[in-house]
Amino acid sequence: MTQLFYASTLFGAMTLAAAIGDGRFGSRGGRRILLVSNNAAIPEITPPLDEAPGFAALRPLFDEVRSWNDIVAPLHPSDWKARVIEVPMLGRLLRSHLSLDDGPDELVLESIAVPPSRTLAGLVRDCPITVYSDGLMSYGPTRDPLPEEISGRITRLLHLDLVPGLSPLLLSEYGVRAEALPDRAFLDVVERGGVAGQGMDGLPAGAPMILGQYLSALDIVTPEEEAGLHAEMLRGLAARGAETVLFKPHPAGGRRHAQRLRETAGELGVELAVVGEAVPAESCFAALRPALVTGCFSTALVTAGRCFGLPVATVGGELVLERLTPYENSNRVPATIADALLPRLSADGSLEGPPPVDLPALVGAVGYCMQSEVYPGMRQATAAYLDAHGPARYFKRQRLAALGLLPAAAVQEPGTLERLRRRLSRALP
Repeated sequence: MTQLFYASTLFGAMTLAAAIGDGRFGSRGGRRILLVSNNAAIPEITPPLDEAPGFAALRPLFDEVRSWNDIVAPLHPSDWKARVIEVPMLGRLLRSHLSLDDGPDELVLESIAVPPSRTLAGLVRDCPITVYSDGLMSYGPTRDPLPEEISGRITRLLHLDLVPGLSPLLLSEYGVRAEALPDRAFLDVVERGGVAGQGMDGLPAGAPMILGQYLSALDIVTPEEEAGLHAEMLRGLAARGAETVLFKPHPAGGRRHAQRLRETAGELGVELAVVGEAVPAESCFAALRPALVTGCFSTALVTAGRCFGLPVATVGGELVLERLTPYENSNRVPATIADALLPRLSADGSLEGPPPVDLPALVGAVGYCMQSEVYPGMRQATAAYLDAHGPARYFKRQRLAALGLLPAAAVQEPGTLERLRRRLSRALP
């Protein structure tokens, strides 16, 4: 039996290791091949996950580790996909290159709706597919429709139970069952597998931590606004008495964020300790036990609180929710969950808990508004939520108006119709 796994991040590889350790892929009776991909904007200058500190502890789980970047070079793995006429030939070439013969017997992928996973699913046919979740995005709708040739082969969705009581919406329209991995399986990988502590020599234990993302690279905010968010986080931590702050850049974020944050740290008289880009945040949580972890809407914020019991806080949720376009943007549900679930850190150092919310109802309503044609059965519950709580913060009035879901009270607010008319007039050619 041959199993072909795909991963693009060390967090993904650790999730696979947790699933393997929990017996979700059976006993090791055949070949296990891990195909790794570096999807950074410039992969040539960004270390791949199999060179990251801590990967050596995961390496023995697989018989072979191969590079998807090497296979498709010089093309970028996130952009390249086979033309329809090329699929049969390239599929045979890939199976030959990986010595798969007539296999594999199972294909294990992340982020199934986009390349490289979608490309691999189209090339490696005639086998069942397991999808494992990419963090908080599993609670949102499937980003793009999948062809029957792919959706019909997906047998299950493996995910970390990051938000207890919240069921993944991802792939639910195809009848795919969701299976939660136990927290202990993931923690065993981080704490006992040798991942924790790798690449953290000289970093202070107990210092609060800022989690970087790459929001400007995704055109969610401008580079100046993203730098401003990091500065606001740093000011908030400094106001709480922090003399040293850890900054964990996102692997795809580059070094510019740390460089700009150092300037703010100098102005505040705070020492900034920068964690290596390739070191997973979860390893820092286990080894350094930060006093407070803050960020925008990173999945790592939730894992810090849920899996490691650390205090967490968000910054910039309202800005991000306003800027996300289109409304279907797959980051919307992660941003909604973080903003609605976690305390908020202000520049003066105060922490404010979020207002009480029915999180499953909220996430379901947002998911419906993102992909209403896919989940028609959720319309009534969405309308009930909006009637009870209104459209503030998490919903765009123009989207609700287009769906016929704008609550009557909101329509009657002074100026609402006029604002809608102006927005619609600007949108029309």
